[in-house]
Amino acid sequence: MEILHVYTRKRSEFGRPCSFSDRPARVSVDIPPEPAMAAGFVLRNPVDSGVQHASDMSEHEVNTDRVEVESRGINHVEGGWPRDINPQEVEQTVRFRKKVEKDENYINAIVYLGTLMEHCIKQNNAIDIYEEYFREEETAEMEDEPPSAKTINVIRDPNATKRSAMHLSWHPDTCRKLAVAYSSLEFQQNLKDMSFDSYIWDLENPNKPELVLKPSSPLVTLEYNPKDSHVLVGGCYNGQMAYWDTRKGGLPVEVSTVEVSHRDPVYGAKWLQSKTSTECFSASTDGQVLWWDIRKLAEPTETLVLDITRKGLLENALGAVTLEFEPTMPTKFMVGTEQGIIITCNRKAKTPLEKITSTYSGHHGPVYALARNPFYPKIFLTVGDWTARIWSEETKESSIMWTKYHLSYLTDGCWSTTRPAVFFTTRSDGTLDVWDFLFKQKDPSLSLKVCDKPLSSLRLQDSGCIVGCGSKLGTVTLLEISAGLCTLQRNEKTLAAAMFERETRREKILEARHREMRLKERSRPEGQEAEVEERPVESPQEVLDRVRRDFFEVIKAERTRAETQRP
Repeated sequence: MEILHVYTRKRSEFGRPCSFSDRPARVSVDIPPEPAMAAGFVLRNPVDSGVQHASDMSEHEVNTDRVEVESRGINHVEGGWPRDINPQEVEQTVRFRKKVEKDENYINAIVYLGTLMEHCIKQNNAIDIYEEYFREEETAEMEDEPPSAKTINVIRDPNATKRSAMHLSWHPDTCRKLAVAYSSLEFQQNLKDMSFDSYIWDLENPNKPELVLKPSSPLVTLEYNPKDSHVLVGGCYNGQMAYWDTRKGGLPVEVSTVEVSHRDPVYGAKWLQSKTSTECFSASTDGQVLWWDIRKLAEPTETLVLDITRKGLLENALGAVTLEFEPTMPTKFMVGTEQGIIITCNRKAKTPLEKITSTYSGHHGPVYALARNPFYPKIFLTVGDWTARIWSEETKESSIMWTKYHLSYLTDGCWSTTRPAVFFTTRSDGTLDVWDFLFKQKDPSLSLKVCDKPLSSLRLQDSGCIVGCGSKLGTVTLLEISAGLCTLQRNEKTLAAAMFERETRREKILEARHREMRLKERSRPEGQEAEVEERPVESPQEVLDRVRRDFFEVIKAERTRAETQRP
């Protein structure tokens, strides 16, 4: 059976009818030939034309809608009391408890539940359900694993005008939050549209900051309070100190006045161990260390001028670039200066002149990082110029260990929180180096190119497995370190202690030898000249040729090394 669809329409609804007619041809445009262009005519014989038999393709991009994540919390309060009982009144709650404890049903329930609890406790004492049976096999597998790191997250500065991620601070209670201080320290590079904001990021939602901190001047340093995770202290570019309470929003709760603050950017701010957990201290390139109580930032509680001549003159003070404080040594702290000198101080000294106890000199430029070893506090790490150096408090004249001189500047460094002989350094070519001095000391165990821009900051999580690297472009790259670099090895503490002790003893012997030589030089009579080994005198051209030859040999060796490492 054939089905037909018929559509009917009136002739008048078709519109105006067309009328066609014949007419002669008409010239619309006449372009006569141009004899002058005949000379430029080139005859092509034969003519080649290529044809490709392929279907036309088009490229389209599709971006799915971004999921907006929002953090919400629930506050649980004490409940279950009858309506006529106020849980805030201690007398009413005690009276009600005594009444319930006399009830027979309550007594029977306690007796019944007590029997079950006793059975469960005996069961737990009989069998350890958390016992590990194959720990040795896991350790063997871990030792065979090569050092590695993988990127787990990248946080970018949301502003159009990018700034450096100057300082990182992990949340003390949870490892999900990271506070980042953003500012630009380039000379005369502060643009008019550059934002002053810094951010607290939730790592589970890295597309949008959890809280925007709005200081009066860009933040150079930012630190969580280890006792109260809602409170942060920050040092500003203009020298002011400010603190935030995240429960009260992004505006600072209180800011120090300009008159009593630092005169240069605040490069270091640390929380102190105190009963109130409100005390902190700061250091700046103006040569001062100031102590503060955030409950009253109107003026500092104490001041120290970093004058190593011990005259207390601000014009002789050394500019502080980094600050170090170990809670287990509450009276001592250390300061790294622009001049490459590390100053150790004692806050509880009787006079300001006695507060500067000793100095260490070993870098050719500013000390960008200073950190005590978490396992051996008398051992500390410094990062500056092209090297990282390990020092012992017992040797003042030189470091006990150091890395090789790199081709690019080192910008930051820190110890591993889980392994005593492992530390991290960042370079101005965007590379993160992980050193394991028990394994090898000439080269890092792991070198990772994090980004093309210089790395400006570095911070390790307390777990020791995740490290955050801030760059000059404002990106913060979070890397997960392989288990071999963040798991304590067998006898590692003993071996590391022996290594540090051996190197400290060696440096002490060398210091004593140098001291003897200096005493001999002083005690020698004036007329008696020291025997000097005769050396052939080189002409300026010979010196230039030798330096040029050594330079090209270094370049050739670096190229060969780079080609061998290239996959």
